[in-house]
Amino acid sequence: MAHLKLRYTIPLLLATLASAQTPSIRLSPIRLNVDATDAPRRLLRATMQFPVKPGPMSLLYPEWIPGEHGPTGPIVDLAGVHMRANGQTVAWRRDDVNMFEFHVDIPPNVSTLDVSIEFISPPETEGFSAGGSITSQLALLSWNQLLLYPKGPPADEIEYQADLKIPDGWKFGTALPIDHQSGNEITFQPAPLDMLIDSPVQTGINFRTIDLSRGGPIPTFLHIAADSEHATHISDDDVTHYRNLIEEANALFGAHHYRGYHFLLTLSDHVAHFGLEHHESSDDRTDEDMLTDYSVRKLEADLLPHEYVHSWNGKFRMPAGLATPDYSEPMKGELLWVYEGLTQYLGEVLSPRSGLWTPEDFFGSLARDAAALDHEAGRTWRPLEDTAVAAQLLYDAREDYSDLRRSTDFYEEGALIWLDVDVTLRTLSKGKRSLDDFCKAFAGPPSTGPVVKPYTFDDVVRTLNSVQPYDWAAFLNERLQSTAPHAPLNGILNGGYSLVYTPEESDFWRTRENVRRIINLSYSLGFTVHDNGDIIDVHLNTPAFKAGLTPDTRIVAINGRQFSGLLLHQAVRDSPRTTGPIALLIKDGEYYRTINVDYHDGELYPHLERNKSKPDLISEIIRPRVTSSKRGAGGSK
Repeated sequence: MAHLKLRYTIPLLLATLASAQTPSIRLSPIRLNVDATDAPRRLLRATMQFPVKPGPMSLLYPEWIPGEHGPTGPIVDLAGVHMRANGQTVAWRRDDVNMFEFHVDIPPNVSTLDVSIEFISPPETEGFSAGGSITSQLALLSWNQLLLYPKGPPADEIEYQADLKIPDGWKFGTALPIDHQSGNEITFQPAPLDMLIDSPVQTGINFRTIDLSRGGPIPTFLHIAADSEHATHISDDDVTHYRNLIEEANALFGAHHYRGYHFLLTLSDHVAHFGLEHHESSDDRTDEDMLTDYSVRKLEADLLPHEYVHSWNGKFRMPAGLATPDYSEPMKGELLWVYEGLTQYLGEVLSPRSGLWTPEDFFGSLARDAAALDHEAGRTWRPLEDTAVAAQLLYDAREDYSDLRRSTDFYEEGALIWLDVDVTLRTLSKGKRSLDDFCKAFAGPPSTGPVVKPYTFDDVVRTLNSVQPYDWAAFLNERLQSTAPHAPLNGILNGGYSLVYTPEESDFWRTRENVRRIINLSYSLGFTVHDNGDIIDVHLNTPAFKAGLTPDTRIVAINGRQFSGLLLHQAVRDSPRTTGPIALLIKDGEYYRTINVDYHDGELYPHLERNKSKPDLISEIIRPRVTSSKRGAGGSK
């Protein structure tokens, strides 16, 4: 397990001392057998064989899940826990403080503890990996949900030998190295616990694998599992764009830190939708028609680039506060503006560089994020840094009054900060340096296997100074700790653009409204609403808010006529030519009331407008780095 020894010294020492206090543990491979043949019924079963010594022992269920930045281990869905030794039942007791810990006394003359568990995978629910993960056609198997581990040793010193049985006829994809396969039974090579948990398995009946490596030395695959066979169809153009992504990302960083890479793309309207990074793979879940519907594909185009970047930024380079020795120690997220913010920025930049987005798509997405952040009332009390520290709370926050509360803004606002860094580097160096140079210095050569290299704020500043000397600590702290009323838009302004509002929707804006079935009038009336009339959020100090509109109510009628999205758009569009207010009949619980919104400025939507007084640095940033003449050739299977 020497490939995962880049841990910092103090946690390793503490873990070693803890291990010395649990004499029942022997650091030999733990046998793990997972039976997923009942996956269509959302029931998974696992057995483990722990090498032990007589005496007290504690087993832990993973609580703090990497990439989810919080205590999201689904302990409530753990069931059927049985422990036996030499054929006899061994009693266990849950810790009365730590609900994820199980105590057991190993009897004399016992060398193996047999443990069996069952996991109840939830039905169609949102969330991260603890959300909906199984349908009748497919399953996402997260190892952290299917095992216990001994308390004491760090995760990279506990080895598991895993076997998996999947439903007959199903195929699978995973980054976990395979020892051998017989039918629907797979035996994996022994792996340390952290690499096992970092390598989920995707399986399903409608399954397709695309080779993205273009004949290169590092195997790279796109695995597609879907609720229908039709949904697995992918165009030649999209295959080309994903192959371009591999080359553009490797050109950006100048090295890689995986033995091979596997995108696990799951297309279903009945599982939780998110992307979750792993060192050698990513768990990417989105709409069933993502590959077959142009609009959905455009909206979700940056999903795979974002998660792929995490192999460098987040897995190889990991904030010290997140690089915990096991899954019971709380994580500290104050550097998530680097972990997620930089990744958000680079994922969005790689999308046009690889052809997954057009430049217009990139500008449309950037304008939308910049406008949303620039109108947040919560900016005046909550600095961006606090959204990172409180990430584990904000991920589950409701949508209502989100601009007062603020959300996980370390993604989008973090991206604005890194755009500002990129533009500043280019300006200070007169075009000789850019964030590409930072990426190579921070997470680039030499290429390695899946190792972890923790960093601190000072490491980030030191690397930026090695690229271009400047007071980067002050630059970053000013933006991270600010409670100014407006977003950090200098990257846009100095990059050659201005944020403006016009009556026309951008194509990207219109696509998002149509796919997500919402009407976003944030910059006119001041609220967003589902296409059935349910109000999602109302922004503070806007015409709608001043008139008395509140979230979680329903618009029944507009100016006396039954609600529809078209009618709402038309009412706002006509407002400059009317003298009276827009009358909204609202259903609020069991009560109805009319709210009159006094507004006459028409529809307003954000755009980035070119400012020709400054060089167009942003267009240069999203320009492809790998020319067509240097791209390789490959195939699918």
